[in-house]
Amino acid sequence: MKPEALLFAGVAAFFLITDAFYIWLAREPAGAAALAVSFGMAAVISFFCAVNYRRKGERPEDRGGAKVHERTGTVDFFPPQSGYPVLVAFGVALLALGLVYGLWVFLIGVGVTGGSVFGMVFQFAQREL
Repeated sequence: MKPEALLFAGVAAFFLITDAFYIWLAREPAGAAALAVSFGMAAVISFFCAVNYRRKGERPEDRGGAKVHERTGTVDFFPPQSGYPVLVAFGVALLALGLVYGLWVFLIGVGVTGGSVFGMVFQFAQREL
């Protein structure tokens, strides 16, 4: 993950420098905000890759002389089934409808979305590693 972290750090630096020049030359808030958000997204991806590299170490794909069999074994945990994604979608739909029909529908959507995202995140928190 180290090459990916460096790649996205370079992308984030590019957006940061571009944003600074854009703010200085254009003085237009919409483009500056878009470049700032682009910098933030690239920085988050770079941070994620760097943390994974520190936590898991070098992968076989990162070495030039690696063999295919070095990557065998358990890849990760994949949940068999979950009803939470449907609840998240329903909650987001309620949020969108709440923008049209009123605050009370929006607040119900916030509750449904928040609860279902919490459930989806912690559904398998007590599983055996």
